Amino acid sequence: MKNKLTSNSFIVFSLVYLLIILSGREDIAWYLKPFLLPILLFLVSTFENFKTKNILLIALTFSWIGDIILMFTDKGKLYFILGLIAFLMSHITYIVLFNKQLKTENLKSKFVLLIGIGLILTYLVALLSLLLPSLGDLKIPVIIYALVISTMLLFAFKGSLHWKNPANIYVLLGAIIFVCSDSILAINKFYIALPNASFWIMFTYLTAQFCIVSCILCLNKSKTASPFSENAA
Repeated sequence: MKNKLTSNSFIVFSLVYLLIILSGREDIAWYLKPFLLPILLFLVSTFENFKTKNILLIALTFSWIGDIILMFTDKGKLYFILGLIAFLMSHITYIVLFNKQLKTENLKSKFVLLIGIGLILTYLVALLSLLLPSLGDLKIPVIIYALVISTMLLFAFKGSLHWKNPANIYVLLGAIIFVCSDSILAINKFYIALPNASFWIMFTYLTAQFCIVSCILCLNKSKTASPFSENAA
């Protein structure tokens, strides 16, 4: 019951936050942003123990730190770089998490894996080709970040070929949406201003985090409890 209540609280709070952004009151949303990720941190911390629990908590903590730092990007480029580093660490931690997540099935298809790798490399090349001319002195940090998020997506994709259904698909979906969120942010900042960019960045970001967290918990739940069932502790 507690876990279901916590997950529902995150959904409701996120919807309220997003509606405030959509209404044009980003000044109010600014004060709510630091309280979003702690709900997921609480959800994970109160869940039953599992092998990669601490890794998931570290990934969320780095994301939360990145959220807070990026709130101050209007004060200078340093805040953007520090926020980038925080999210870089978050993605690296997610890579470790996906790599260490228990594999329950043999690799379904090497051909599918190769197709996935090809698509991820195509995305990486396309994104960097679009952004590089306008990155200035941020070329190196952004290239490194793009490589890391692509690697995170690759590990999520590879893991989805081993993990049990249907949580494996939703973890992969979460990773894809996370990459979409970072891509929207990068395109909006370095290439062209997008309509309602703040809304779409946060909508995809919060959806991605919730998908990854909830489905990692599902992959690690005991046979007698589900993180979102009425009987969960």
